[in-house]
Amino acid sequence: MSILLLACAATASLAAQRAAGPAWTRGAVCYEVFVRSFYDSNGDGIGDLNGLIEKLDYIDQLGASCIWLMPVAASPSYHGYDVSDYYRVEPAYGSNDDFKRLVAQAHRHGIKVLVDMVLNHSSSEHPYFQAALHDTASPYRAWYRFAPQPLGKGPHGGDDWHRSPVRDEYYYGVFWSGMPDLNYQTPAVRDEMKRIATFWLREMDVDGFRLDAVPYLVEEGSCLMGCPGTHAFLHQYAAHVDSVKPGAYTVGEAWGNINAMMPYYPDQLTSYFGFELADSLLSAVRTGSAAGLLTGFLRLQDTLPAYRWSPFLSNHDQTRVLTALGGDFARAKLAATLLLTLPGLPFVYYGEEIGMTGDKPDPRLRTPMQWAPRPGVGFTSGTPWERPQPDSLVTNVATEEGDPRSLLNRYRQLIHLRRENQALGTGRLVPLASSSTSVAAYLRRAGDHAVLIVANLGGAPASGVSIGSGAGERVLPPGRYTPRNLLGGPDGTVLQVSGDGHIRGYVPAATIGPLESLVLDLIGR
Repeated sequence: MSILLLACAATASLAAQRAAGPAWTRGAVCYEVFVRSFYDSNGDGIGDLNGLIEKLDYIDQLGASCIWLMPVAASPSYHGYDVSDYYRVEPAYGSNDDFKRLVAQAHRHGIKVLVDMVLNHSSSEHPYFQAALHDTASPYRAWYRFAPQPLGKGPHGGDDWHRSPVRDEYYYGVFWSGMPDLNYQTPAVRDEMKRIATFWLREMDVDGFRLDAVPYLVEEGSCLMGCPGTHAFLHQYAAHVDSVKPGAYTVGEAWGNINAMMPYYPDQLTSYFGFELADSLLSAVRTGSAAGLLTGFLRLQDTLPAYRWSPFLSNHDQTRVLTALGGDFARAKLAATLLLTLPGLPFVYYGEEIGMTGDKPDPRLRTPMQWAPRPGVGFTSGTPWERPQPDSLVTNVATEEGDPRSLLNRYRQLIHLRRENQALGTGRLVPLASSSTSVAAYLRRAGDHAVLIVANLGGAPASGVSIGSGAGERVLPPGRYTPRNLLGGPDGTVLQVSGDGHIRGYVPAATIGPLESLVLDLIGR
C-alpha cells in the first residue's frame, strides 16, 4: 500500500474514532455525586472521600461508567461553588491523598472520574480576591471587575454589582456577593485556570471536568452572557485540556434550549447538558403525551455524535424527579426507561435511582443519600449535616435492593443493558408513528440489530395500538422478527417487515398497561 493510501486510511480511522468518541463513552451512563451527602465514613455527619470509596461497589453495581463529583476543592460554603483554594481538597472531605486514592480505586472499577470545575468565579474569601479588595495596587486587582458605581444590571436583570466592604466601590458577581466573577480579559486569569486544569489532570489524575456556568465567563461591554470571548476561551481551554490528557472529557453547563446550546460547538468542550431534552422527557411523562418527546434528540443526533450531548432528568439545581412527578413511582420508572433507551451520554443524579424526593431551597435538593431505614438513614452514625427527607425510612437502597420491581433495580437493569446491548448503547434513533398520542415508539438500530421501545405514557391501558415507520429510509431488513422483552415479562408479537424495509400496522401487544414500557430486542429469523 502506498504512503498516500496509508495516510488516508489513518486519517479515516482517526475521524471514525473521533466520531465514536472515547471507548468508555459507548453505552455509558454517568452518575452525579455530592460528596457531602453520599456517605460519611467518620461519623461527623458530613460525607467524605473515604465514604465514597466505600460505596464504589454500589456505583459499579449500578453500572455507571463515570462519576461527576460536585465541587471538591476547598470552600467556605457547604456546596463548594465558591472555591477558596483550587489546589486543595475541601478539608471536611479529606485530603489530596484521599482524593488520589478515590481516583485509583474508581479506575480499578473501570469508572472514570470527572470533577466540577468552577471557572466563572472564586470565593470572596479566596486570597486573590482578598488581596484585590484590600490593595488597589495588587496585581490581583485586574483578576476581578471593580467600578466606582454599578455598571448596569446583570444578564438576568438583577443587581449583580456588590458594594465593597472595604471602600466606596463595587465588584461584579453574577451569582452572589460571595462569588466575585473572575476577569477573563486578564491573561493571567486565563493562564491560572489552565494551570489548575493541569494540576487536576496530572497530579490528581482525573479524567475530565464538568464546567460550571460557562456562558458567563467573559463580559464584553454590554454583552454579559455567551459573548464571543467566552467561546474563544472555551476553545483554548478545551485544546489545553486535550494537550495535557488526550481524550479527557469535558461537559459544560450552558442552561437553555438547543438553540442556546449550539453556539458552544463544534470545537469547544466535548459535551453539554441537554436541558431541553430533560424538559421534553419530564413533560411527556407528566402529561401523558408523546408529542415532542423525540424532537430534540433527533435534532442533536443529526448534528453531533451521541457522546457530545448529555441528557438527564434532574440535577442538583432542580426539583427531584419523583417530586416533580407528584410522588408517582410508576412515572419515575417510565422516565428512567425513556432516558436510558434514548441516545446521548446520560447523567443520573445520585438518589434518583431510588426515588429520592426534594424541592427548593437548594439544600433540600441535596440531602443525604438514603441507604437504610434507620437513624442517619445509613449515611452517618452521627447527626447528618442536613435533615434527611421525611420518606427516607421507606425509600432507601436497603428496602429496594431485594425488590425486583423496584425503581433501583429498573435503573440497574437499564444501565447494564445500555452497556451490553450495542443497539441501545450506540444505535441510531429511528422515530416510529403510533396510532395513539399517549404511546411513544422508536427504534435504536446498530447495523441490522435493533431494539424497539414502546411506552404507554398514559394512565390508562392502551389496547390495539399500532405503530409504523414513515416514508424515507428503510428501518429494518425485510423479514420476520421475534421480539424478546429485555425488561422481562411478556414478549411482543411477531413483527413482519415488508420488502421495502418499512414497518406497517404492527401491534406489538394486545394491550400495553398504564405507564408500561416494552423494550423489545428484535431477533430476525
